[in-house]
This record gives sequence, C-alpha cells and structure tokens, in this order.
Amino acid sequence: MRNPWFAQSEPADEPGIRLFCLPYAGGNASAYRTWRDLAPEHVRVHPLELPGRGTRWNETPVSRMPLVTGMLADVLAGHLDRPYALFGHSMGGLIAFELARTLRERGLPQPAHLFVSGSAAPDVPRTRRPIHAAPDAEVIEELRFLGGTPPELLADAALMELVLPALRADFCLLETYEYRALAPLTVPLTVFGGQADPLVASAQLHLWLRQARDRSRLVILPGEHFFLHSAVRDVLATVTDALAGAASPVPAHAVGSSPSSF
Repeated sequence: MRNPWFAQSEPADEPGIRLFCLPYAGGNASAYRTWRDLAPEHVRVHPLELPGRGTRWNETPVSRMPLVTGMLADVLAGHLDRPYALFGHSMGGLIAFELARTLRERGLPQPAHLFVSGSAAPDVPRTRRPIHAAPDAEVIEELRFLGGTPPELLADAALMELVLPALRADFCLLETYEYRALAPLTVPLTVFGGQADPLVASAQLHLWLRQARDRSRLVILPGEHFFLHSAVRDVLATVTDALAGAASPVPAHAVGSSPSSF
C-alpha cells in the first residue's frame, strides 16, 4: 500500500542522499514537483505530504507543531538508515527545524544538512495578527497579501471552501508555535532568503545562524517570498553543492543488481 506521506514515492534502498522536502503554508508537496527532474541523480528528492493537504485533502489537517513533527518523526524513523537532509520553505522551514530537534530528542540520526528557506528565525516574535480563526474573507485577503496563490484561485468560491480548512490549520500551526530555547543543532545549516522578500527581513534570516553549532551560512537569491519557484535552479544548485560528499555509495549487496525505481 502506498504511503500517503510520500507524494511521489517512498525512499528505496539506493545510493545517494535523501532530501525530504516540506511545503509552505497554503501549499503542499506539489511545490517540489519539478525537483526530481532538476536534481542530480545522487540527490533523491522526497516531497512530504501533510494530512489535509494536496493529495490528502480529505484527511483532518494537523494544526500544532509538536503533533506535526511527532508524526513526521514516526514516518521518517524507518528511512534514516542512509544519509538524508531536510529542506523546508517558509512554514516548511520552521517544521524542518523542529523536526530536526524532535529527531535529536529521540536519539535518531541527524540530517547531513538542514536547509531553511524564506522563514524568519524561530525565536523572532510574529508581528502579523492571528488569522486562523478570522472570517473566510479575511483569510483569503491574507493569502492575497502573501502572494503565491493565483488570483483566479482566490476568486473561486467553491475551491476556497475546500482548501480553507487546511489553510486555517497552516496559519494556526504558525500562530500557536512556541519557541523552546534548546542547545543549537550540530548539523550544517543553510538559510535561503529572497532579495526582495517583503515578508522576511534580512535580520530575521541572520538570526537563524545561531541555531546551529556546525557550519552555517546565509544565501540571498533574486526574487520575492516565493523565490523558491522563480530561482529554483539556484536553490537546487546550492543544495547540491552543500550535499556533495554526503551521499552514500552503492551498497555491496546491490552491486550487479538493477537499480530500484522511484
């Protein structure tokens, strides 16, 4: 039976490094639909689908960070036997960070690299007013302000009725998030930002660098908040360079056998 958490396919026993990708608020695993074709062969891209989003739209959305990261840790626990990395954009960046912490607390293998994109540092207080319990019109207006959602979709009342529960869950996850002051992670950290991002200021990105004790760096790319799409090749090039040398070799038992399919 297909595992619904893996939008494209569950990780197979094959050489390379597994890159688990987490979506932004209002998005789903399809945000990374082109990554598998664009990434080099040794980077195995695995977009993760959260309950209530994308292909799991008929499930109850999860709206609290500890529950989301706990569920993700349960799902990924059996797939951390090979090198892996975490990538998340906006809300997904915060989830990726807390997921790495949850995996550490459980004594599970840590990622070879953590990539956080378009997200303010976790200890920066939110300044926008809570929206998850607001009237539908205000939630839609917030989406319009954030960008990333085509205007024709925002104007489709029937579609909005279907997706609003997941949108509210995403806003709730962000708005109820409580940062815990814990020891910095001991994994390399790359933080991406958009040069013209109106939502995340440069200072909010720089503060991420104190969350990791190992190598950390800030990469600013052209684009606004959704530079994840407009500068996707630059993002993937940086990810690929950072993961060079982290991929696992072909396992001995696989020599002479045909490669697994995705």
